[in-house]
Amino acid sequence: MSRRCELTGKGPMSGNNVSHANNKTKRRFLPNLNDVTLQSEALGRGFKLRISAAALRSVDHRGGLDAFLAKAKDVELSANALKIKKQIAKAQASA
Repeated sequence: MSRRCELTGKGPMSGNNVSHANNKTKRRFLPNLNDVTLQSEALGRGFKLRISAAALRSVDHRGGLDAFLAKAKDVELSANALKIKKQIAKAQASA
């Protein structure tokens, strides 16, 4: 399982640990990933995703999974999220 947010594409960053003596050693900053189930109003079911805490706040701010995926860029989305986005678009077009 990769350490990458399925909705925003946020992944690990690199940097330095800096000691009191100003010694620098490499380290990784990992995203705060959570396993959540987000509900889709258009499809009437939930989807399990591994997303960052910042992405979860963004989903709430935009008004749910459907609204977030409608505005999201396809490049940032995972294959699973892209499949969900297409299903939602198809359901909204037929409704």
